[in-house]
Amino acid sequence: MPIELDRRLFTLGLGTSLVAGAAGMGRARAASGRVVVGTWGGDYQGLQQRHIVDPLLTPQGVDVVFDTANDTVRRTKLMSERRLPRGSMDVACLTNAGSYQMAANGVFDEIDEDRVPNLKHVLPKLRTSYSAPHIYTGRVILYNPEIITKAPTSYADLWNPEYAGKVGVIDIQYQTTIESAAMIAGGSLSDYEPGKDKLLELKEMGVRIYPTNEAMAQALASGECAMCIMWQARGNMWKRAGLPIEIAIPEEGVVLYVSDMSVPKNARNKDAAYAYLNAMLDPGPQRAFAEAMGYAPTIDNADLPPELAKEVALPPEVQDSFLVQDQEYLLENDAQLQDWWNRVFKA
Repeated sequence: MPIELDRRLFTLGLGTSLVAGAAGMGRARAASGRVVVGTWGGDYQGLQQRHIVDPLLTPQGVDVVFDTANDTVRRTKLMSERRLPRGSMDVACLTNAGSYQMAANGVFDEIDEDRVPNLKHVLPKLRTSYSAPHIYTGRVILYNPEIITKAPTSYADLWNPEYAGKVGVIDIQYQTTIESAAMIAGGSLSDYEPGKDKLLELKEMGVRIYPTNEAMAQALASGECAMCIMWQARGNMWKRAGLPIEIAIPEEGVVLYVSDMSVPKNARNKDAAYAYLNAMLDPGPQRAFAEAMGYAPTIDNADLPPELAKEVALPPEVQDSFLVQDQEYLLENDAQLQDWWNRVFKA
């Protein structure tokens, strides 16, 4: 999950993290020593260092080492090491789909809540038995109001002939793009098949396919693309950076994206691993990630400033109806969905 940030946002103070962290960490089992955290790199790793490691874990004597790679590499490593008595990671950062896949393959411990006191503040819709949710956001529609003069209200608006050639999709988001198409074509979160024919219609209309989120940002900035499906947090970041976009909520419902942290069964230092999860759920780091990345806190006691809360959190009525992906369906169908995307849609 590559993250690009405005560096000035790193100036968020650490004092609150230090104070708020003391109470939460005090209830967890004493931890020290080396802990290896498998994570995405760049600014995401940098924020963990500044707001989780330095103020909350280093003072305890926990030595955090980051194992930096993308989600696919991390899952491959976890699977290859799962039968070893000791693995190379103590904490694994994965998408919600990735953590579900690893849990289904017996890779992770069930979370010991007594060792993660802050887990009691996690929002119910984000809870699982095998992970602690770090950040979350919802899938929305981004559009350029100078080109798309009527705000979209549905994923179906991407198929409006008036916008042919101005709609973009992202290659690495094949899964969620097919899912969004299915939601307006008679499918569901447990049946993406109707989305395939719907996307072929969009292909005939001249849809633009961009390789990465960063490429999409450049296209939105230049006006080459005027509308796309994207995560709200990414839209927040791009708006802050001056891109000419607004955020629209699709009437089909907002599907969640969640980034998780889990503890492998063969972790070498489980005390430190659980201390890391507990620190990650501390209000201070949760506020810092919301400020810097535009993702919403996963806890109910983050106490965001009103303006920041308004920016990163969707309205209460939307939150009440958040949609959660069918992870079992994705586990069984991801390979064929990606194959169809590469062989048929992109051909």
